[in-house]
Amino acid sequence: MGGGIFVSTTRSFSQSEVFISQLWETDKLYMIIFTCIETIKSMKQFWLTLLLAIITVAPDLYSQESLAEKDRAWRHIEPCFTPPARFRDSVGDYRSALRFYNGGTVANPTEWESRRNEILAKWNAMLGEWPPLIDNNNLQIISKVLREDFIQYTVRFRWTPNEYTTGYLLVPVGEGKKPAVITVFYEPETAIGLSDKPNRDFAYQLVKRGFITLSIGTKEASEAKTYALFYPELNHATIQPLSMLAYAAANAWNALSRFPDVDSTRIGIVGHSFGGKWAMFASCLFDKFACAAWSDPGIVFDETRESVNYWEPYYLGYHPQPWRPRGVISKDNPAKGLYPELRKKGFDLHELHALMAPRPFLVSGGSEDLVERWIPLNRTIEVYKLLGYENRVGMSNRPDHSPTTASNEIIYSFFEYYLK
Repeated sequence: MGGGIFVSTTRSFSQSEVFISQLWETDKLYMIIFTCIETIKSMKQFWLTLLLAIITVAPDLYSQESLAEKDRAWRHIEPCFTPPARFRDSVGDYRSALRFYNGGTVANPTEWESRRNEILAKWNAMLGEWPPLIDNNNLQIISKVLREDFIQYTVRFRWTPNEYTTGYLLVPVGEGKKPAVITVFYEPETAIGLSDKPNRDFAYQLVKRGFITLSIGTKEASEAKTYALFYPELNHATIQPLSMLAYAAANAWNALSRFPDVDSTRIGIVGHSFGGKWAMFASCLFDKFACAAWSDPGIVFDETRESVNYWEPYYLGYHPQPWRPRGVISKDNPAKGLYPELRKKGFDLHELHALMAPRPFLVSGGSEDLVERWIPLNRTIEVYKLLGYENRVGMSNRPDHSPTTASNEIIYSFFEYYLK
């Protein structure tokens, strides 16, 4: 019995001890849990504070980085916006864009709007009035492929009332609205780097720099040696072909501007040679292009240069086929159509340049646009000065017609400065 009592007493004591021990352990566990919770709360507060700091500071850091990039771009292109001393005040025989056709002089920005409307109306009447631009014009995606660090879309859209075209849309990987550039040439493959023509891959180089690019070209017409667009048809065109190309580029702008990732306020255009003429007319006649770069198009009329051939029937000398033999104007091979009329009446392309104001543009000059082209550009600078703008009319120069790596880097810096 005693043994039973002893065992019972021992058992009761052990339970009490265990109970007390459990209380202690529970309190200890509570303290541990409490400490952990407080630590987590502190860590949470730390991370929240850090996240808030990042959110607060990141835009400033991004802004500083963006400003640094713009500063680098500007330092690269700055020399292109000052004419050489020997041409600084020279305007030659080019008549002032600030003089109305009736002889009156533009005295202020308000009067410039009237003069601008006069120039645009006059040139549209001479070149042929455009059909209405195509509304609700979307890029139809045919296919897409991931290429390096961007997506290459094959796209289709309507660029004239009776014709579709196929081109390439290059989009950098990453979210957010981006600036964009339309590239124009004989066909769309060269600009995206899928040809053997060096230093003409503008779309490819720009997408690698963060731009969305749309590459278009007159592939079928170029293969047929008619090159341009003829509306309503080849042998009954009512619009000069170069102006019709500009109309097509305006419809390309409309289609591109509707693409979700594109910032429609930051769309430029660029082209070389044939594409340079196309880009020049498009940006001058359609003012939604934010800026433009024209690579050696021949920015004014010049019958001494075979490649400044605005007299050809696929540019501004349209006439029904059979066409005059291609080549310089001569007694045996005269220009036809509108071109000789323009020359006879004293019109020149610097009037169209003035329509760019105050939007920036860059002439990437080669053999067809040597440094002497500052003479007509000075007339355009007069318009910008009247409007209170400077450093928006630029030109770089190289000796040859073909673009170079260096001349193209200036183009890319130009777009980085004015569109980013």
